[in-house]
Amino acid sequence: MGTLRFLFTDHLSKEISSLDGIDRDNDAVLMVEVDDETDYVPHHPKKIAFLFSAMRHFAEELRDEGVEVDYVTLDDPRNEGSFRAELERAVKRHLPERIIVTEPGEYRVEAAIDDWRAAIDIPIEVRADTRFFCSRDAFGEWAKGKKQLRMEMFYRWMRQRHSFLMEGDAPEGGRWNFDAENRKPPKKGLDPSGPMRFEPDDITEAVLTMVERRFGNRFGSTRPFWFAVNRTQARRALDHFLQHSLASFGDYQDAMMEDEDYLFHSVLSQYMNCGLLSPEEVCREIEAAFHEGEAPLNAVEGYVRQILGWREYVRGIYWLKMPGYARENRLEATRPLPAFYWTGETDMNCLAKVIDQTRREAHSHHIQRLMVTGNFALLIGVLPEEICEWYLAVYADAFEWVELPNTLGMAMHADGGYLGSKPYAASGNYINKMSDFCGNCRFNVKDKLGPDACPFNYLYWNFLIENRQRLDGNPRLNRPFATLDRMDGDRIAAIRKESNKFLASLEPWKKAA
Repeated sequence: MGTLRFLFTDHLSKEISSLDGIDRDNDAVLMVEVDDETDYVPHHPKKIAFLFSAMRHFAEELRDEGVEVDYVTLDDPRNEGSFRAELERAVKRHLPERIIVTEPGEYRVEAAIDDWRAAIDIPIEVRADTRFFCSRDAFGEWAKGKKQLRMEMFYRWMRQRHSFLMEGDAPEGGRWNFDAENRKPPKKGLDPSGPMRFEPDDITEAVLTMVERRFGNRFGSTRPFWFAVNRTQARRALDHFLQHSLASFGDYQDAMMEDEDYLFHSVLSQYMNCGLLSPEEVCREIEAAFHEGEAPLNAVEGYVRQILGWREYVRGIYWLKMPGYARENRLEATRPLPAFYWTGETDMNCLAKVIDQTRREAHSHHIQRLMVTGNFALLIGVLPEEICEWYLAVYADAFEWVELPNTLGMAMHADGGYLGSKPYAASGNYINKMSDFCGNCRFNVKDKLGPDACPFNYLYWNFLIENRQRLDGNPRLNRPFATLDRMDGDRIAAIRKESNKFLASLEPWKKAA
């Protein structure tokens, strides 16, 4: 045969570079489900089911177009469990002249390709992933010579480079960023429609049955299962968001509510990250909604900033700084991840609600991740490796290129401020302002100390006390450090005592051997 084109789990797009120039008469596509990819972290069962169902649907679409697809399922008795072993078996079956892959989304897989070359004596061509707005090389050129990288400057460069929301050389509305208008707290009477939901078909049901059998003891529920699993459904999910939620997304994108998992969030990230939607089509549709008068600028700019700005920025940093980036721990955090991240069993209502949603849905929105589970892990000093593994495992949209910088850099500030200018540390007041979680909590968010005080309150000040030397000089912390300096010795001693007592009560997660 001619070429064997190896597609990874996140390459489910007919525009993927590894399919460019495919010869349907002589080439074949290889797709595999393997234990190495389900088990390197304990992925949420719904995440596994989503990706495998999407893969199987994509394989069928390719076959319908006359492409030969060699697909190995996880429960195939001949499956040897790794990308390399399955590639070697496929080479023996097909005897290709060469292998083509698109660059993977995780460093560990890219590093393994050199081992494949040593084991397989035919050429392996690795092509750039052209689905992103900014190539790795282009990001490296932008970052060259800069002592500090800042997303806002990158975002403005990307807006100009790709002509999004621009009036000539100026931004629409005269401002680059409408973040200050995207912070309304939740209020009674909101009526979000939520994301579009789909019933599982026969392919998805077969995958769910297999996943429940093999991974039913893991953190997470497979059902109800409602994710889109093919491009047609993903496009409908995008259209649903445009029609029903985008207009209110900007105002309430930072809000959190007990009985509303999604509010006005799109829940499209997993579809973009695996290839069912392209980030460019999503951003162009969002921009068109503004020009057609269907959504306000604060909503449209806020959404475009997340995709064109933040998503591209974290990918650029990942590939620029790996593999050393994964080992960063500038705050010298060493605490084991609390066991309740895997059980949800905690009296802190905000954490219990967000972790429960994560267990049920393999999803929570960015403020829940950053300012609840991430903020708590930052305040108590969780070992970055353990919280990064948790985020990578439990969310359906998590691939390491996007998860690691968001967790290690933004949530944990473990890179010393390379990705973002400040640690996202906050007391219970922030959560109370932006959610209705505190009203049903066993702790009192108004109490700063004592047995009923919200732990976020004293842990926030304890975090600043413990990290004063590491964070002193950060201009964005001048005000809280000035407040800390005005506290008397007795109050600081009480904060330390309450914090140490609480931290000692946390049961650590014991990682399975």
